[in-house]
Amino acid sequence: MSSSAAVTRDDDLRAEQAYLTTLYKRLDGLRTQADDRLRAILLEAGGTPQGRAQREATRSHYAEQLAQMNAVENGLCFGRLDFAADQPRYIGRLGLSAEEHDRDPLLVDWRAPAARAFYLATAVSPDGVTRRRHLRTKGRTLTAIDDEVLDIESGAGGREDVTGEAALLSALTANRTGRMRDIVETIQAEQDEVIRAGLNGVMVVQGGPGTGKTAVALHRAAYLLYTYRGQLTKQGVLILGPNPTFLRYISQVLPSLAETGVLLATLGDMFPGVRARAVESPAAAALKGRAVMLDVLARAVTDWQTVPADHVEVDHDGYPLRIERAVLEDARAAARRSDRPHNVARSIFVTEAIHALSLQIAERIGADPLGGDNLLSEADLAETRRELREDIDVQQALFDFWPVLTPRRVLRELLSDPDRLEAAGVELTADERALLLRGHDARWTPADVPLLDELAELLGVDDTLKARQVAQEKREAIEYAEGVLEIVEGSRSLDFEDQEEEILSATDVVDASAFVERHEVLDTRTAAERAAADRTWVFGHVIVDEAQELSPMAWRLLMRRCPSRSMTVVGDVAQTSELAGTTTWEQVFEPFVAQRWNLVELTVNYRTPAEVMAVAADVLAAVDPGLEPPRSVRTAGVDPWALRVPSVALPSEVIAAVRLEAAEAGEGRVAVIVPEAREAALGRALVEAVPGAAVGEQPDLLNQVVLMTVRQAKGLEFDSVIVVEPDEIIAESPRGLSDLYVAVTRATRRLGVLHTAELPKVLSALA
Repeated sequence: MSSSAAVTRDDDLRAEQAYLTTLYKRLDGLRTQADDRLRAILLEAGGTPQGRAQREATRSHYAEQLAQMNAVENGLCFGRLDFAADQPRYIGRLGLSAEEHDRDPLLVDWRAPAARAFYLATAVSPDGVTRRRHLRTKGRTLTAIDDEVLDIESGAGGREDVTGEAALLSALTANRTGRMRDIVETIQAEQDEVIRAGLNGVMVVQGGPGTGKTAVALHRAAYLLYTYRGQLTKQGVLILGPNPTFLRYISQVLPSLAETGVLLATLGDMFPGVRARAVESPAAAALKGRAVMLDVLARAVTDWQTVPADHVEVDHDGYPLRIERAVLEDARAAARRSDRPHNVARSIFVTEAIHALSLQIAERIGADPLGGDNLLSEADLAETRRELREDIDVQQALFDFWPVLTPRRVLRELLSDPDRLEAAGVELTADERALLLRGHDARWTPADVPLLDELAELLGVDDTLKARQVAQEKREAIEYAEGVLEIVEGSRSLDFEDQEEEILSATDVVDASAFVERHEVLDTRTAAERAAADRTWVFGHVIVDEAQELSPMAWRLLMRRCPSRSMTVVGDVAQTSELAGTTTWEQVFEPFVAQRWNLVELTVNYRTPAEVMAVAADVLAAVDPGLEPPRSVRTAGVDPWALRVPSVALPSEVIAAVRLEAAEAGEGRVAVIVPEAREAALGRALVEAVPGAAVGEQPDLLNQVVLMTVRQAKGLEFDSVIVVEPDEIIAESPRGLSDLYVAVTRATRRLGVLHTAELPKVLSALA
């Protein structure tokens, strides 16, 4: 660089640093204002229910503003656009203006239309941009500038399929930290098209390893919340990930993009009150995911709707009451004809049975001895029905034949009782039923959750019981309030009984009902928090990552959560590991939306270097010869390696290789991906021998070395990856080749393979 160029660059750095300082000064001012207003609101108390609700809405608004401003502290401004005939435009994570209603922003939100040229402008199609500048910062300090001159007359070169090449490569080659970074500074054109697509309809984003599917999905969530704020803030956005480790890995991305109100969940979290984390055999999970379970569950519910072999006798008001089988059969038939869910239809069953029993009693006590009409009036019959409804013995007898059921009870009994399972699973083979059977106290698995959700639909909730409970609770609250006011009134009467002037009492100001309403607790939860607790919540948009792994039953659950079918689905059918997963998107969506879904393919691999992708391409060809691997944008300069060892059962060779890779990775992260059968033994040895190593179902990715299975590694990335015993990974599952493809594509720099037998043919490039 010439001395004059160096001076110019120094001047640019100083000027940009000064502008950054201005931006942070404005951010600090806004933060102080929001904090002051929030404190003032918190000091207020009392008021009408409407006033308290408005105050809570205002409090929530400022609390959200504070959270957003705190989250964008790092990397607040990351770019600048220069135009031939316009002022420079600074691009950042949040929009900022010098004044509240200033039309000329200090900083343009990356999601705003005015910022889009930062991601799309090229030398061939500059869209009026003469220069794109990337600003690299650490905290509030500017550390570097990267310029792209887009004036084609200047002779500027570069790749047309990559924008911000220097900034992109800098981000790609940086050490992994155990937490996913946002890509807001380096979004590429094909990614931008997906991120900014409209809200309506199902968009399927198919992309190979390293194409940024997850990052695109998260940035799309941020974009949709910015563009459709009013709608999505109320309804919420759900992001469904494959496992809790993955959710922790991506947890910082949306806050860094100024969005804090999204619900992140796994399939095991989608039934309130159940945290499904237990592991079961792949075959059992696959069976639970099949559509045949719909009939099994329906029969499991109707099997609880029973009648006696002949009759049952109960004591009613000191007299024996005989409940005939025919009476209960008629009542059951009437309830089933209603096509209502089980718990809702129960009221019909009870009403029909009570009516028949009241007629039976009328015949016994109201018969005319002379043979005339029954002597009981309609009022008498109504009173008899009321007495029957309140008779504990009668109610218990009817409850036994048509009980109030919960999804958990039905599924637990079904999967632990061979007789119930045989009666409900007539379409299942004996071997399949044996797969499903387990202990009564077995913990819930993720594959159980769609079954619980389906049962909740089949059972329903009797709202009349809930309404009675709410009404009773309010009556009790009013009675309590009346007692409090009476005490206050009595105290006032004693204090002022000798005074003649009229003095207002508590009951003159407020009655008990108003007192209760004024002190009702407001629901201050966010939409995401309320959605997590409500099985029937309808989301404004649903994003599914690793979507190829979901079963047909899981898709039914998700479609119920999003009847508008506003969804972003990202995945790669070549990486399908679960037996209940899919290998074609048509198979997933035709039952729900027919052909009304849109497929977008990401073709550029930003994560996996070309050397590693050359190895992975052979594995992909074995998975499906018709699939094309994504194109890598970079090389790592390090060839993948394979090492044959005497035995991994003696883990010294594994530990030695891990230590070497950890040294090569420096501050980067190393993953050891092993067959499931070897996870426990190798994990124990590694934790004992390598300080800072992690292992387990939910390992901490902040550790430098992590040992995990392919299933646990889904969606993650590491600087270095060591794959242990690839032939065993292939043999463990009918989709073992897909598992191996996942394993070898987790690396951003280095890939190694340890094996005792001959290398699988699909890894011959390593030999």
